[in-house]
Amino acid sequence: MGTPTPDLISPPSPDVSPRRKAVSRPGAFRFSAVELLVAIALLFLATPFVEDLPRGDLLEVALMSVVMVSAVLAVGGQRRTLIVAIVLLVPALAAKWGNHVWPDVFPSEIFLVSGMVFFMFVIARLLRFILRAPRVDANVLCAGISVYLMLGLLWIPAYLLVARISPGAFSLAAGPDAGHPLDAFNAFYFSFITLCTVGYGDIYPVSKVARMLAVVEAITGLFYMAVFISRLVAVYSTTQAPVEDPPPPSQN
Repeated sequence: MGTPTPDLISPPSPDVSPRRKAVSRPGAFRFSAVELLVAIALLFLATPFVEDLPRGDLLEVALMSVVMVSAVLAVGGQRRTLIVAIVLLVPALAAKWGNHVWPDVFPSEIFLVSGMVFFMFVIARLLRFILRAPRVDANVLCAGISVYLMLGLLWIPAYLLVARISPGAFSLAAGPDAGHPLDAFNAFYFSFITLCTVGYGDIYPVSKVARMLAVVEAITGLFYMAVFISRLVAVYSTTQAPVEDPPPPSQN
């Protein structure tokens, strides 16, 4: 996964108050957001081939587990945050693996709900880090990209949950899955083309709840990119601002 760092947040400047320094106390660590982005990239690369590979479903569960554990390590710089992240992670992972091993005992709806709660918490913590970062570095950039990709992951269980409750909530109008209910890969595909506001028209929401979810995701994607880029520009402009020389002392 990488070498653990004291905190995802950049080291404070010497004039930071003792209370602010206490955030990075010994024993509280987090991995950088680079490892989280790498884990998400691996999930993206493997997703199109999961259905065609032998035991591909096991690979998908394993990669999702790696992403979720990496997310906990990426936001767990403070002990309280780490505890909350673990508390949210355990039921989500247990439901994911339980549904894979005993699908009759652990219905997929348990993971869909617990997974949404977990991703919302991680996204909120990463956003807090981005907004409080004193300068733009690799961690900030990777955290920003990870948040954008995790927004797409957040909406996947929401779409699947709606499709489970109402099988006709989505219509697959083209492709080999035309006329079939929304499955995991098509939910993955629909979520990210909606987040990017592409909309090819091969999958479209039918029910009111499904349409509202798609609208909220598209708006979230647009606003996030605008706010994220504005934040990067503001922080970069502040750190690159030239320091003015002090005025010469007045002569009496």
